[in-house]
Amino acid sequence: MGRSAIIEACCGFALLWMLSGCGPAIVGGVAGGAAVAHDSRTTGTFVEDEAIELKIINSVYQNADLNSSHINATSYNNIVLLTGEAATDDLRQRIHDLAAATEKVRQVHDYIRVGPTSSFAARSNDTWLTTQVKTQHLRIKDFDPTRVKVVTESGVVYLMGLLNHKEGAAVAELTRRIGGVRKVVKLFEYRQAHLRQLRGWGR
Repeated sequence: MGRSAIIEACCGFALLWMLSGCGPAIVGGVAGGAAVAHDSRTTGTFVEDEAIELKIINSVYQNADLNSSHINATSYNNIVLLTGEAATDDLRQRIHDLAAATEKVRQVHDYIRVGPTSSFAARSNDTWLTTQVKTQHLRIKDFDPTRVKVVTESGVVYLMGLLNHKEGAAVAELTRRIGGVRKVVKLFEYRQAHLRQLRGWGR
């Protein structure tokens, strides 16, 4: 079994474990192997992102009390997005620090809200919105929507990906017009800036 398959299997087992009610309420984004073919990330970075999400989950399991909290951790190109609800500000900060200290993480976008956890109905609506957003992205001419990671929390849509400025503007504008979307947060890495980073690392 290859490394990517192992990571996907671990993600699957972790998700099943949490859905069964055995695990605390923190989840990471789970992506299928077929997505790699269309992804702007390298295969190595794709695998690293899967591993980062698992490492954050494991670290939080071991070092934080998630009672009355619901946390999502999503990694794209080694940049982590944290969403959900934490019972206290101290817990929110603790989770942020654990994510930032995770190996390979370059940056953390912390959008965890301090307060009561969202309802099952609200999370179901977020899942439905995510599906609607991804479907609408198919309308963008000459654009592969699988290059955008979509995360929805309480009606707020977070967009991640490696795009150019024109693509990012088109994706965000279309997303804003979708019914039920309260707000759009762009967390794109733009290609020119990303290429400059790569050149800098190569010196």
